[in-house]
Amino acid sequence: MDRKTFIKKTAGAMLVAVPAYTILGCSGDDSTDVDPVIDPQSADCLANGANATAISSNHGHALAVPKTDIDAGAEKVYTIQGTSGHNHNVRLTAANFTTLKGNSSITIESTTGSSHRHNVTVSCA
Repeated sequence: MDRKTFIKKTAGAMLVAVPAYTILGCSGDDSTDVDPVIDPQSADCLANGANATAISSNHGHALAVPKTDIDAGAEKVYTIQGTSGHNHNVRLTAANFTTLKGNSSITIESTTGSSHRHNVTVSCA
């Protein structure tokens, strides 16, 4: 094969491969799992804090809420960037902390980042 034919075939293959890779890399996987399933019988927010146990359409975001914040119960804003290339914030209200103190989960919506939002479920660790 001569050089000109090789370059044409290589360029043609790349024109097919790069878009295909991009499409597959942005699959429609709406996986929400962040942490392993926690046994609700042993979960205790005041003793162990809380984590985001589900983040809708997650791509690297994470949230951990220290037990001291739950005990204090004051409204607070957390960042959930994790390993993602962009950030979102979530606001936990005093009412949210009261729910967590009762060892129940909450679901809140993040701020918009990179033109999208996430629903974040926070559960006791």
